[in-house]
Amino acid sequence: MDFYYSPRGSGCRTVIMVAKALGLELNKKLVSTLDGDQLKPEFVKLNPQHTIPTLVDNGFSVWESRAIAVYLVEKYGKDDSLFPKDPQKQAEVNQRLYFDMGTLYDSFAKYYYPLFRTGKPGSAEDFKKIETSFEYLNTFLEGQDYVAANQFTVADIAIVSTVSTFEIFDFDISKYPNVARWYANAKKVTPGWDENWSGLLELKAVFEARHGAANCYSAIYTGPSDSVTLVYYLHSSEVHDTLAMTNMDLYNMPGAPASRAIQMTAKALGLELNTKFINTMAGDQLKPEFVKINPQHTIPTLVDNGFVVWESRAIVVYLVEKYGKTDSPLFPKDPKKRALINQRLYFDMGTLYDALSKYIFPIFRTGQVGGQEALDKFNAAFELLNTFLEGQDYLAGSEFSVADIVILATVSTIEMITFDLQKFPNVERWYKNAEKVAPGWAENLESIKQLQSQLAKLAEKK
Repeated sequence: MDFYYSPRGSGCRTVIMVAKALGLELNKKLVSTLDGDQLKPEFVKLNPQHTIPTLVDNGFSVWESRAIAVYLVEKYGKDDSLFPKDPQKQAEVNQRLYFDMGTLYDSFAKYYYPLFRTGKPGSAEDFKKIETSFEYLNTFLEGQDYVAANQFTVADIAIVSTVSTFEIFDFDISKYPNVARWYANAKKVTPGWDENWSGLLELKAVFEARHGAANCYSAIYTGPSDSVTLVYYLHSSEVHDTLAMTNMDLYNMPGAPASRAIQMTAKALGLELNTKFINTMAGDQLKPEFVKINPQHTIPTLVDNGFVVWESRAIVVYLVEKYGKTDSPLFPKDPKKRALINQRLYFDMGTLYDALSKYIFPIFRTGQVGGQEALDKFNAAFELLNTFLEGQDYLAGSEFSVADIVILATVSTIEMITFDLQKFPNVERWYKNAEKVAPGWAENLESIKQLQSQLAKLAEKK
């Protein structure tokens, strides 16, 4: 296995620790992003998104650290302890991985990355958001030794990689006693901790060489966040005979991509969910009864016979794992196929959906789309998507999967605006095929129309 990396990167350190836990040897290939190694044709051929870490396992290429971590466990783990097969435990692990990417690590990036460019950290608001994300993590760890599933998993490894990055910038973790307790233990029990710390010291040395030793003060940016969720009655060959016995409440506010992704997944599985409307404008998500269900107080949130999970991508995978047919093409058992799907889901959250939210969502506040910089990032995300779809009918392999569903929900949001999809011929071809193969496609478009109608009413009031 060839591992393209930098020892300083949190994602790279996550993969190194997971490999250590599995007893795997990685053929490490240093990539200097400062020298532009990631833009060389030979690397772009391996990873058209030209990001690190990237793993090449006997010709199979996968990127996004959390997708790599799960792939390694599923392909080479002697058991499922690091990434449980039980759907509920697995959903908790996935939720924490998405929390790490979209909230905790993103908060670090928004506050601390400016230090490397300008010598100054982010704003006081950014710092406050870091504190908020640590408060969430502290709540998750109340009475728990591990961050998910009551056992040491890849979620602990990924999050300890992130939390340790805060430590070298002198963030006061002791203010969060549950996190401090967990972190002290994680240093002792996480395989590869010494190499993780060595990479961090290298990162700190690089910063101090550029800007001089400094104490930094921290906080969070909520990052690319899920919005909403909506689901109806459905029917499909994917469904188990036991579905009539399900009792699932879905807390949501209809219309946004996260909502529509779950809507289409449920359609594919023949699930009926009890929709419970959460009006975030009125602060329903902050009411004690909802915070008790989801301490991060985000929607969509699913409660399945007492089991709670949030983050839409974690929800769709959970639904397929729990209620889909064995080895469903929507999220198959094969580790390589799953790794591709997971990479696309992380791409959606961290790149495509994030770009969409910055370009399209300002309409709801100002009546106008975002500026030129936001449009450039939106187009860049579509260019990457177009590359992924070169010679492919589906986003992750040869079959329709939850990656297609989730990204269709994101891409179809362009129906709200004027956007020339013809500039991206592979995306356009894939998108046109959606109405033929995507369960719940008509409902997806209807939800967008309702959102447009609400937007028009808001404009009339202004």
